Amino acid sequence: MTFEVPEYTEETIFTWGAPPLKFGAGAIDEVGFELSAYDVSRVLIVTDPGVNALGAPQRLADNLSRYGIESEIFDGVHVEPTDDSMNKATEYARAQGPWDGFVAVGGGSAIDTAKAINLLTSHPGELMDYINKPIGGAKVPPGQLKPLIAVPTTAGTGSESTAMCVLDILSMKVKTGISHWRLRPTLAVIDPLLTMTLPPQVTAAAGMDITCHALESYTARYYTTFDRKKPEERVTYCGSNPVSDLWCEKAMSLLAKSFRAAVERGAEDVEARSDMMMAATFAGMGFGNSGVHIPHANAYPIAGMVKDYRPQGYPQDEAMVPHGESVSLTAPEAFRFSFDSAPERHLRAAELMDPRADKVNDPREQLPGVLTRLMRDIGIPNGIGGVGYTEADVPDLVPGTMKQQRLLATCPRTPTEDDIADILTKSVENW
Repeated sequence: MTFEVPEYTEETIFTWGAPPLKFGAGAIDEVGFELSAYDVSRVLIVTDPGVNALGAPQRLADNLSRYGIESEIFDGVHVEPTDDSMNKATEYARAQGPWDGFVAVGGGSAIDTAKAINLLTSHPGELMDYINKPIGGAKVPPGQLKPLIAVPTTAGTGSESTAMCVLDILSMKVKTGISHWRLRPTLAVIDPLLTMTLPPQVTAAAGMDITCHALESYTARYYTTFDRKKPEERVTYCGSNPVSDLWCEKAMSLLAKSFRAAVERGAEDVEARSDMMMAATFAGMGFGNSGVHIPHANAYPIAGMVKDYRPQGYPQDEAMVPHGESVSLTAPEAFRFSFDSAPERHLRAAELMDPRADKVNDPREQLPGVLTRLMRDIGIPNGIGGVGYTEADVPDLVPGTMKQQRLLATCPRTPTEDDIADILTKSVENW
């Protein structure tokens, strides 16, 4: 008797992955011990000028030296990286190399830049070869990368536990990324004490990135609704699934408990900071496998086409919309749009994000209401109008969103150009 494998037309398989974690106060001082297990002798520490000035990279370098590991600090990371900044970082790393491994210390900008450096110094090719289609060539990394330890200093991107890096393509005024499981860090070392000095505005923006990661992942198209894929066709984002759901639910509960406290009294509330770091990592374990959808797709042109908005708490030398702000600005309206595809998930998410919220008459307003109250409380700008856009800008923003087909494919209700224009228009003001 032989076993007959049925011919499935729908997907029956999901994938899930995450790096090992080391979490807790003082964890930064164990990076040298961890790297010493990987037979490395020369390491590049990747960071930005602000983080470097606070001393954490040098502390890491001193720790590495105790284990006989030579290191050099590169602090040229651009906050909200661009193709230009990542190419310059890669040029530096190539010129000063070779390197046996990397340590990224900073926010998502530093970790994402380190991922790109690791890829482009480990294998042939240039940045655009690996960037997701249709913008880049979506080349698959041909082999393993060098060891990369990620040490986050902001509670937001979850980049320490994901297999992607995000950047602006300056010539196109759009954000995009590289996505492949080989980019995932070898180890995430998460020390909540590194976030104690974050300004309230940065805490708020980064925290909204966590919020949208968890919500978008939780409401993403379920993995069994996709067409069946061949093994070589599988991508990092496979849709919401039982494992990612668990991490997202936990992240939302932590946000409900500690987000406002971290913004209001983050300088002294270690418990709130720890909860936010854990929420960021957990949400990364969720969305890094299931995917995000409309709010993130909209965020790319919102950030890429910014005019003269300069947020408090960030470098003031150029206009920018912090990633966490840009993803949040259209989220309330995006979840109104996606509600009918999975009402029970949207309502469960609202309950996890604010267990004490009153039930409203129109259930599709439950999650948008929870979100807008949170955003008002922590000082997020009021819609895309709060960062300098008007209704007249909407036609220019829509094409940038529609380029993000990798993200929009994960939406449980596929949006048209008219749908995106409607969401953006209704998001000029959120309250």
